[in-house]
Amino acid sequence: MHVLAYILISCLLGTLLSLAIAAVVAFRVQARWIPTLVSFAVGAMLGAAFLDLLPHLFENNPNPGRTAAFILFGILVFFMLEKLMLWRHHHHGEGESDAGALEGHAHAHAEHDHGRSGWMVIFGDSFHNFTDGVIIAGAFLADVKIGIVTSIAIIAHEIPQEIGDFLVLLNSGFSKARALLWNVLSGMAAVVGALLAFFMLSSVSGWIPEILAFATASMIYVAVADLIPGLHKRTALGESLVQVTFIALGIASIWLIHAVLFPAV
Repeated sequence: MHVLAYILISCLLGTLLSLAIAAVVAFRVQARWIPTLVSFAVGAMLGAAFLDLLPHLFENNPNPGRTAAFILFGILVFFMLEKLMLWRHHHHGEGESDAGALEGHAHAHAEHDHGRSGWMVIFGDSFHNFTDGVIIAGAFLADVKIGIVTSIAIIAHEIPQEIGDFLVLLNSGFSKARALLWNVLSGMAAVVGALLAFFMLSSVSGWIPEILAFATASMIYVAVADLIPGLHKRTALGESLVQVTFIALGIASIWLIHAVLFPAV
């Protein structure tokens, strides 16, 4: 089989498998559980950022200052994107003068963030998936066996992250069908990255640290700026303990995959 076929099959299978598992979990979740399971998403995002992406970014990095600057720049970019979304929503709603409409608007805002964190997750996840495609292509071009092992490792760490992303989209106001559609579309970025890497690996691979830096920035920003403040609104001791437990489970899922299943990858 041609190396390009291996690369495309690995990217497509990885995307579809991780999304299928995430969708099965998310579709079976009752609506009242979503705010609690968002804690798992926080843990999975922070775990992926601090246990997976950041160590990879700074390991044997000849210019760590440049990479750190891109992470900072990415956080500022996502801050400005959210400001634009807030401005657009506020400007769009200025014409509502009916008291009932305002009351409904306030209630809707209390339930979710009108898609802001969801769109940022999609944007950041697309960068991450694009990079995964580049990595898979590079591994297969080096050796088919290395490519297979690398693909399995990437699929394994994508599963808890995709579950977290799916839950964030639902919490952000997306319907289940719409969340699934956008997750599929962002997942296809892996195929785009793989194809570009296959045909011009030397040009694309030079930008992997910057692309990963943006993906890392999106995870940190969404988790810390959007999701954690929502968790603080639930102050009861029992709910707080549940939140901490699920955050720990999200982090543990990332750690378990890398430290136990694929310690050498």
